[in-house]
Amino acid sequence: MYLLGLGIILLLLKYLEFGPPATWSWWVVLAPFAAAAVWWAWADWSGYTKRKAMERHEERKQERIDRQRKAIGRPTSASSRRRR
Repeated sequence: MYLLGLGIILLLLKYLEFGPPATWSWWVVLAPFAAAAVWWAWADWSGYTKRKAMERHEERKQERIDRQRKAIGRPTSASSRRRR
């Protein structure tokens, strides 16, 4: 996502002919878009995207469980781990 943002900023600076990117080659200005495409292809191929999605899902699930335990007056998983 950072590469995409960088690419958009460089593209705008080149198009508006503002600052150093105005004199740079189009290849340099468009390189972050290519790098973003390579990153996304690698992330999908390696399973990185799926692994991060599963981690977010597990965090949300654990937060939900902790909220429900707290609502009924039971210790949350974090406090029960500290007692061990």
